[in-house]
Amino acid sequence: MINRRNALTLGAVGGAVLALPTESLMDLAFGPSWTVAPFARALPIPQVLRPSAVRIDADVYRLSVGESTVEIVPGVRTKVLTYNGQFPGPTILARQGRTAKIVVTNTLTSATAIHLHGGNVPADSDGHPMHVIEPGRSRTYTYPNIQRAGTLWYHDHAHHMEAEQVYRGLSGLYLIEDAWPSNRLPSGAHDIPLLLRDADVSRDGELHWELFGQANRSLVLVNGATQPHLSVRRRRYRLRLVNTANERTFRLRLSNGAEFVQVGSDGGLLPRPVRRSEVTLWPAERADVVVDFSGSADGTQVVLENLDGESDATRQIMRFDVSGGHEIDLSSVPATLTAAPERKTPTVTRKVELSFDALAGTFLINGKSYDPDRVDFTVKRGTTELWEITNLDTQFEIPHSLHLHQIQFRVLDRDGVAAAEWEAYPKDTVAVPPGTTVRILATFDSPYTGVYPFHCHFIDHSSTAMMAQIKIVP
Repeated sequence: MINRRNALTLGAVGGAVLALPTESLMDLAFGPSWTVAPFARALPIPQVLRPSAVRIDADVYRLSVGESTVEIVPGVRTKVLTYNGQFPGPTILARQGRTAKIVVTNTLTSATAIHLHGGNVPADSDGHPMHVIEPGRSRTYTYPNIQRAGTLWYHDHAHHMEAEQVYRGLSGLYLIEDAWPSNRLPSGAHDIPLLLRDADVSRDGELHWELFGQANRSLVLVNGATQPHLSVRRRRYRLRLVNTANERTFRLRLSNGAEFVQVGSDGGLLPRPVRRSEVTLWPAERADVVVDFSGSADGTQVVLENLDGESDATRQIMRFDVSGGHEIDLSSVPATLTAAPERKTPTVTRKVELSFDALAGTFLINGKSYDPDRVDFTVKRGTTELWEITNLDTQFEIPHSLHLHQIQFRVLDRDGVAAAEWEAYPKDTVAVPPGTTVRILATFDSPYTGVYPFHCHFIDHSSTAMMAQIKIVP
């Protein structure tokens, strides 16, 4: 994870202010720029985007990428980048097996591209970092939604700009619903998205951007708000936890010691629910959990805590206020959620090494920086591969993760220890701490071929060349 030590080290090797003494650096990095009254603001829920057209073959949605101002700190207007003027962007609610077409118009003065993170989509709709939408232009993305129902998200992916533009606000939730729901998990008003990230807001209200600047981001935002509260009834709720931060990890627990019942991971439902006292999310990871407030008395206040926070503002990230008595609750958490996928035998083994070149000041995959004209691996569609992913950055203790576009994979083990069932499958992003090796089993079972990226999803790293490409061939 990013902590005091490696955040400052990474800032130093990335060109931060080396002249300051260590204690001054720590004060600068971890001293909050604002003191916000905790739990004073109600949790905002991102608006669900309505289709602009419903056709026989597809639902059509329209997104405009532009600037706007929002209140990250109450009473202070901050300029951000938005989809349809919203921070975070609107939620797109898609149906499994029903095509969605997203018409994106860029009103910025910089290029942009949208990647549906976790999406199984044609290569020309993947949001490849070089397939950008220039200022004043539009592009239509086609998402067939031929995959499991699950919690996905969309975000900017224009190369060298993605880290800053995601940080400034270009991300939103994309939910795929079951065509024929077979479970009774909490739904509707009891299905709550929680998009987590951090921010550095200066005294004049500017959303301050700095590459590798996580140490200065002293505010944690939930759905764009600092330390909000949510009124809940005495019943079950489904919480969709999404880490949309550039570099921050979250280690979450409930202050009353209640359990999370995890029902989903990055790419959809788990085979069966897993009871957990803590949930850790690295950048881009998701977890769907059910929390039962039925045993809490009215007036109970339960704080969602981030155990990796450096201050109260980054530790106590939101509060649930129990009120209104019992509510009729027809939801349940079944013992079996979905059929476990067949574990296939790999035909190819690949080694993927993640490292940092301190002299060049760049991040590398297999000793190479990103070249959009180079194909790193050629993969035959339908085959299964074993990838051994090693984080070589032990000197600076730099964490990495790996995100594969296009597919969901199975995490087998870490340094020989079998992956926990909540992490095993379905995953599209995997945490790789310094000095560790993670093995994943990737079946390239998408019907689509072409060139797709894979990269570190500490997105500041991928923005500085920690990315490579596979070419899926028939």
